Amino acid sequence: MDILFDLLTITILFLISATFVLLVTGPLILLKPSRRKPEWYARFTDLLEPKDAGLPQENLIINTFDGFRLHGWFIAQKQKAKGTIVYLHGVGDCRIDGIPFARALFDRGFNIFLFDLRAHGESEGYYCTYGFYEKYDIVTILSSLQSRFNTAIGKIGIYGTSMGGAIAVQAAAIDPRIAAVVSEGSFMTLRSVFVDYQKRIIKLPWHFLRNIALLQSQRMANFKARLVSPLDDIKRIHVPILIVHGKNDSFIKSEYSQKLFEAAQEPKQLLLVEGAEHTAVWKAGGVQYAETLCTFFEKHLAE
Repeated sequence: MDILFDLLTITILFLISATFVLLVTGPLILLKPSRRKPEWYARFTDLLEPKDAGLPQENLIINTFDGFRLHGWFIAQKQKAKGTIVYLHGVGDCRIDGIPFARALFDRGFNIFLFDLRAHGESEGYYCTYGFYEKYDIVTILSSLQSRFNTAIGKIGIYGTSMGGAIAVQAAAIDPRIAAVVSEGSFMTLRSVFVDYQKRIIKLPWHFLRNIALLQSQRMANFKARLVSPLDDIKRIHVPILIVHGKNDSFIKSEYSQKLFEAAQEPKQLLLVEGAEHTAVWKAGGVQYAETLCTFFEKHLAE
């Protein structure tokens, strides 16, 4: 009896401690990811701005509906563009990550807009909400670009990686101006991917702990996690979508993109890149992946 009592006591104390830790650290991990800035990238690349890659660059600041300043770069063609592509980076990252993609797409005749999502890079914002508020930032950005550059924008495509891929789907579901979508390495729902992160980072499998952390996160950032669901939103997209995932992704399961593809409406395309980890799809896919992206946007954006 004493042994059983001791085991029960230890278990209860462990659960109380784990709950407390998750209540404090869980929301911080979820809502306030680390910010990569130029200093981080300067350790291994000289491409810190589009001009470093020989690209034209206009610095823009766009104000969100709730008063935050988003920092971006507009990379414009001198002649008429085939269209404009908005690039969305992953969690904790910044617009610098999009420079190599911008180079490839610019060379094929597109305008590109790179920016730091709210609470990332140089942009303002207290919390990251994985698309709940960010999708409305995309709406604001498209309106700003159209008002500044008028007909030079052409048709608009959106290309997101990781969290950016999830936001791309959510934005396309509410803004009909988005004519083509590329979603790379996206999750299905915020709840499911948070469970994955919980198991990997905190090593605790129980869903009730996830629910505690999510509940606290929702209160802090004033959002609803259940509504962050690319799996639901993709069903409402009626424009061409290319879904991409690395087959060796150990952060976000490639099965998630397969399920997104199954839920998506035609026209749709699925590309699973052999040997690609979560942040290395571009590298693993090489010239073939770059060509697939460019061809997809040329087909669906060029007049």
